[in-house]
Amino acid sequence: MTVVPPVGALGPEWQIGGMAPPQDGAPAANAATDFGGMLAQQIGNLTDLQETAASASQSLANGTATDVASVVTAVEKAQLAMQLAGQIRTKGSEAINDIFHTQI
Repeated sequence: MTVVPPVGALGPEWQIGGMAPPQDGAPAANAATDFGGMLAQQIGNLTDLQETAASASQSLANGTATDVASVVTAVEKAQLAMQLAGQIRTKGSEAINDIFHTQI
């Protein structure tokens, strides 16, 4: 089984400008105003949703979950968020390809 490293574990050569976290751990002042900061924040939210769903499903598998509906809700939220992220990525790629193929 191949283990994929988390996004934060990648080296600086994989960082997109404006998305690298501040070195001192404090949030950037303009993180909410620029596109890279907003994108990084939403990817962080997606990661949080997936971690919550994973821990909820693990507790269900262990038999320690008390509310099955909350586990199903957490897993569905994570699935829908991932589908949305995939669609946004696809639309962004299509838009970039359209721009590159535009004749001037």
